[in-house]
Amino acid sequence: MKKRILATVLASAMVLGLTACGGSSSADATTAAPAETKAAEGSEAAGGDAAAVETAATDWKPTTTVSIVVPAGAGGNTDLSARVFAQYAKELTGCDFIVVNANGASGSVAANQVLSAAPDGHTFLYGHNLVNVANIAGITDYNYTAFKLGPTFAKDPAQQLYVNPEKYKDLNEFIEAAKAAPGQLKACTEVGAYTYYELLEFEKVAGIDLDLVDVGSNSDKIAAMLSGQVDLMPGAYINCKDYLTAGQFVCIGAPTEERYDLIADIPTLKEQGIDLVYPDCDFSFYFPKETPDEVITFYENLVQQVLADPEAAEAVANVEMMPYYLSAADSEAHDEEIFNTIKEIADSLEQ
Repeated sequence: MKKRILATVLASAMVLGLTACGGSSSADATTAAPAETKAAEGSEAAGGDAAAVETAATDWKPTTTVSIVVPAGAGGNTDLSARVFAQYAKELTGCDFIVVNANGASGSVAANQVLSAAPDGHTFLYGHNLVNVANIAGITDYNYTAFKLGPTFAKDPAQQLYVNPEKYKDLNEFIEAAKAAPGQLKACTEVGAYTYYELLEFEKVAGIDLDLVDVGSNSDKIAAMLSGQVDLMPGAYINCKDYLTAGQFVCIGAPTEERYDLIADIPTLKEQGIDLVYPDCDFSFYFPKETPDEVITFYENLVQQVLADPEAAEAVANVEMMPYYLSAADSEAHDEEIFNTIKEIADSLEQ
């Protein structure tokens, strides 16, 4: 049986930055916004040794401004990490790279923009999982296979679970409260989004029933938590760390296989007896399907070269993400794995 979703309306405004392009890009287009966090110590560059760069031969190079289409508003880690890449890619190549924010419809606004673009290497989608999740949710009729996968640039751990410390001090206390009041504790998400299926699997594994509330964007989720409208929020560390420090949120666990250096102080759900491992957010490049192989090779080389720069790797860590390289082939294989994992969760609802 499908999970019932309650839609609520919260007043919240987010400014979307749509960056224009020209002969030479502006500072806002190519430079990462100033980070307010220090570099994570020991940040992983999984997927290969970034210091040992092996590049394949290709003669292709951008001949005009490259648009990095981001399925999110300005200021989040998707946007900020894309700007890190844009800055260092320009420094390495002399070509202009701009970030185009195209939020909405579970990432399909941005995805459709890229699917309709010329397959010439000058437009690509940058993001994680949204293409697959939107398809599983029935929002779109395509998944990652509609694109030609490029390399992966960064990783963000699967979104952690946060609660109000005035209500619950830890995971066990939250689960006990949820079992005592089936269907009454509210958890915020977005219909058909990455966190929606994460919460469904959490309910199943923990043996609880939550009221999943559709509140909208990340800023809306935080507003709902701070106002006490919801009891539980899945969130990315970059969006929640300040509230953790201020004592306004407490993290009850991360649905990862093991602890990452980035969130080393946060226990996994698994080590607390809840056997839930949810796909991490791997930020990859998605190109129009007919994009030539030589274009993909260029971006594989470029991503490796960017991540081999210690300053660039530190800039990724400064937006609370982990430098993480996968080749185009490995990125495609991983997208297939993620798609199948989340689809199994969705299919289990029909049983």
